[in-house]
Amino acid sequence: MDVRKIVVVVEDVDIARTALQWTLHNLLRYGDIISLLHIFSITRSNKKLRLLRLKGFQLALSFQEICNNFINTKTEIVVTQGDQDGGKIGAMVREIGATTLVAGLHDHSFLYRLAMNYNNIASNLNCKVVAIKQPTPPMATSIRTRTISFQDSSTNMDFSQIEIDALSFPELIPPKIPYKVCPDPHSIIWRSGRSRRSMVKKKLNSE
Repeated sequence: MDVRKIVVVVEDVDIARTALQWTLHNLLRYGDIISLLHIFSITRSNKKLRLLRLKGFQLALSFQEICNNFINTKTEIVVTQGDQDGGKIGAMVREIGATTLVAGLHDHSFLYRLAMNYNNIASNLNCKVVAIKQPTPPMATSIRTRTISFQDSSTNMDFSQIEIDALSFPELIPPKIPYKVCPDPHSIIWRSGRSRRSMVKKKLNSE
């Protein structure tokens, strides 16, 4: 079985952590390698550069802790600076040789900017792309898969958008049972003690 390299984009948003957890539960096979990739903004300040790199590593380490809960999970951390439009992510995915890229899809996701800024996305993301999204309306888990083709390119990118939401159950109100007087004679509970009237009658007889 070939070893697959799965790149998971590390971002400080909940949906990115959800995407990692989905990968561990549904995509990871024995022997696969998960590359935790974090891209921080480009800066000319050395002080800010060190700070952003440190925060990036700390964030990636928190993602690695999620992976450590799964036995025999192989992970590697890649933290580097680059543009936030997806170009650097595409270059790193190609350099790593990833077979699958997993990312959490949110309003500011790089996937949107990548589609707007690059005419030939296939040259940057030459692998399967899985985008994990939280649906807006409450609904059960659904999967929409489509193949995206690009002009001036013979490469097709398999793109899957997976919507995840916890199943919700309506509150069940127990039905009202109408009260019945002595519905079953055999179910009447008899008192084991003597009644007050019988005790008074016995006392009078003794006098």
